[in-house]
Amino acid sequence: MTTLILRTASVYLMPLLLLFSVFILLRGHYLPGGGFVGGLIASIALVVYGYANGINQIKSFLRFHPGALIPTGVSLSLISGLLPMFAGKPFMTNLWLDGTYPIIGQPGTALIFDTGVYFVVVGTALTIIFSIAEDNEK
Repeated sequence: MTTLILRTASVYLMPLLLLFSVFILLRGHYLPGGGFVGGLIASIALVVYGYANGINQIKSFLRFHPGALIPTGVSLSLISGLLPMFAGKPFMTNLWLDGTYPIIGQPGTALIFDTGVYFVVVGTALTIIFSIAEDNEK
């Protein structure tokens, strides 16, 4: 049983936590943070919302099974490792784009790798939580 306060707070907390998770993801290739921590924060945001409003609410919010994020993230991480090989450099060597951009800074293959890790962490955490929630409903 959830309270009205938790349900109301979760509606406001979820977008803020998701935005914070993207911020942590984007700053990760320069400062502490990155895909793993950002993915955990995003998972926590969705789990709190799902706990407060019911697991079916979060499933309808996502519109797809979170397990689909796992192969997407692994593919992104693999692509970020293979891209330097096309430039004649060793596997997983970081390549940087020219110029800097607001918020992101100077993007490179590290950001692609971190984004892949982000998707894998969110997909794995939510798949586990959904499995536990479905077992408790039976």
